[in-house]
Amino acid sequence: MGAALYIVIGFLCGSIPFSWFLGRLKGVDLREHGSGNPGATNLLRTSGTAMGVAGLLLDAAKGAVPVLLASSSTMQGGWLPSAVVISAVCGHVFMPWFGFKGGKGVATALGALLVLSTNTVLCALGLFILLLALFKMVSLGSVISGISLPFFGILFKTHIYPEIVLGIIALAILVTHKENIKRIFSGTERKIGEK
Repeated sequence: MGAALYIVIGFLCGSIPFSWFLGRLKGVDLREHGSGNPGATNLLRTSGTAMGVAGLLLDAAKGAVPVLLASSSTMQGGWLPSAVVISAVCGHVFMPWFGFKGGKGVATALGALLVLSTNTVLCALGLFILLLALFKMVSLGSVISGISLPFFGILFKTHIYPEIVLGIIALAILVTHKENIKRIFSGTERKIGEK
C-alpha cells in the first residue's frame, strides 16, 4: 500500500462523525445544539456523560487506528505515521460530510498521538485531567495540555518527525480554540455541568 493511500485512509477515518452519530441516537443534531460542534465535548454537554465518554473514545480510536496501520508499514521510512496523525486530525477538523466543518480534533489527536508518542501524550493527558479537575473547563485543559505537547516531546527526546507533529498539533489546538480562549479570558467560558 502506497504512502498516499495511508494518508487518505487517515483522513477518511478521522472524518467519521462518531460523536454526531451518537447524538442522533439521542435525537440531537450536534450542529444545531450547544456549541454547534460535532465533537465529543459538545456531545457531553448535550447528551450526558456516558455519551460524551463514548464519543471521546470513538474519536480517539479513529485517530489511533490509521496511525497503527501506518506504523506497521514496511515502507514508512520513519515519516509516514507522523503524516497520518496530521491527516486523521484534519479529517476530523474538516469533515467533508458537513461542508468541511468538523470538531476541534483534540480527541482524534489524543488517540493518534498515543500511538506515535505515548509517554509525551500520557504526560499531557495527566495535565489535562488535573486542569479539568481544578477548573472544570474542557477547553482550558485542551489548550494548555496541547501547548505542552512539544515541550514534553523535547523532555522525552522524541524523534524529529513526531516532534514536528507535536508542534503542529499544539498550534492547531490554539487556532481551533481561539473563540474558547477569548471566552476564558472574558470569564464566559462554559464549565462542565453548564448548558
